[in-house]
Amino acid sequence: MDPLALYECLTSLSCVVTQTSTGLIVGSLLFLVSAGLTLIFGVLKVINFAHGSLYMLGAYIALSAYRVSGSFIVSTIVAGVGVGIFGLLFERFIMRRVYKADVLMQLLVCYALILILDDAVKIIWGADFQSMGMPEAFQAPPIFIADGIIPVFYVFLIAAAAVIALVLWYVLTRTRMGKIVRAAAHNPTMTSVLGLNTSWIYAGVFAFGGALAGLAGALAAPVRSMSPGMGFSILIESFIVTVIGGMGSVSGALVGALLIGLVRSFGSIGFPFFVEGIMFLAMALILVLKPSGLLGKEPRP
Repeated sequence: MDPLALYECLTSLSCVVTQTSTGLIVGSLLFLVSAGLTLIFGVLKVINFAHGSLYMLGAYIALSAYRVSGSFIVSTIVAGVGVGIFGLLFERFIMRRVYKADVLMQLLVCYALILILDDAVKIIWGADFQSMGMPEAFQAPPIFIADGIIPVFYVFLIAAAAVIALVLWYVLTRTRMGKIVRAAAHNPTMTSVLGLNTSWIYAGVFAFGGALAGLAGALAAPVRSMSPGMGFSILIESFIVTVIGGMGSVSGALVGALLIGLVRSFGSIGFPFFVEGIMFLAMALILVLKPSGLLGKEPRP
């Protein structure tokens, strides 16, 4: 541990800018994964333990699409749509059969999918580490703010996550579709009585949550190496974010993701061998002070 290094960074504006941008990158990716995870839980009341594998699948699909098209934007869209369709098929043919089953059965089904996807990735793309590399459009000189270095791709990724967060907020709070989704989450029986097909609402939410995970994988592809099983680590972090923000709260996922991103970024300077521990300590502290999470709703008595 080196608290002095952390203090020196916090007193240096250039270091603060650089580490903040890094933390925002981590937080942006975590938000996209966690938003889908918490949206699925909030509506379906199911914890998708295979969500990290959807992130991995998105990264590999983006890699293949980029090699074919040469366009990062096209590959990102293809990854998001492709994983969304895969999520829809997974929900329709498998997951919907265990909605009312014990949580252990849901866990076993999701774990089976994790193993299948890991092996499928090895067969299709190989077991070796792979990298997309930085797309040509982002191979530009970095931006300097107070002598802090911010790569152009970081700006793009943070902006993309911010736009997606705004779209999510607008759709869920200002549109008819958002009201239907919230109604299905609050009282699915009444929603069905009103003539709405809750089964397909669930399928659409699951597919959309999967698409967000795939989109996160595609956006991470230029800055992270890919390997089978890469979804496990981000799944753990996403659960931490979801718990901190409040289960079922998309806005809480955003706050939690940014918090964890900054904790990871600055914690790696002062406590490089205890970064994971800091995240769990932050989660424990928040749960002690507010068991429902930062923006989670308190359970009704």
